[in-house]
Amino acid sequence: MLGPRGAELWTGGTILEDICLIIGLGNPGTKYENTRHNVGFDTIDYLSKKYNIRLSRIGFKSVYGEGEIEGTRTILLKPQTFMNLSGESVRDIVAWYKMPLERVIIIYDDIDLDLSKIRVKPKGSAGTHNGMKSIIYQLQADEFPRIRIGIGRPPEKWDLADYVLSKFPKADREIIDQSIEKASEAAIMIAKSGPEKAMNNFNN
Repeated sequence: MLGPRGAELWTGGTILEDICLIIGLGNPGTKYENTRHNVGFDTIDYLSKKYNIRLSRIGFKSVYGEGEIEGTRTILLKPQTFMNLSGESVRDIVAWYKMPLERVIIIYDDIDLDLSKIRVKPKGSAGTHNGMKSIIYQLQADEFPRIRIGIGRPPEKWDLADYVLSKFPKADREIIDQSIEKASEAAIMIAKSGPEKAMNNFNN
């Protein structure tokens, strides 16, 4: 597999210490745009636009881009495997870059958090999230920081799959966009200062 431009500088034992990989989870395709399950993708798009990092490369079963965010060499990545197989993409890029797991940040939706809440954790289980289950299975490890964005639980009698694949009402969309901005800030803080500082600042 061909790696990104300059990748040979980061493999074979030579790793840039300040490189960070930020991954947002979601499902590819216009059908799933702006759905609850795609807030991880939305966060990557926000970072891409704000820091002018084009997601123009295809590889590692993903679309991704490289650039710099506040002095840190950063890769932004959106797996294109569909949610339940996200781990295949994460495994491939982590292996290529020989990326320390503490420099891999995963952003995803969480039904167990109220709408708009975000939570930072340095490691832990997948909970009920199938994308995270796939990542932990493929990496055979759960010692990487993650940011959960609360989307709330479905109303009574609403099927869970239908709920997470549905779009936000307009009022909720405005709220979740603010959460996406906060999740982006949390990811940058993890990259620069570690998850503990981000937890202290964002786990309110």
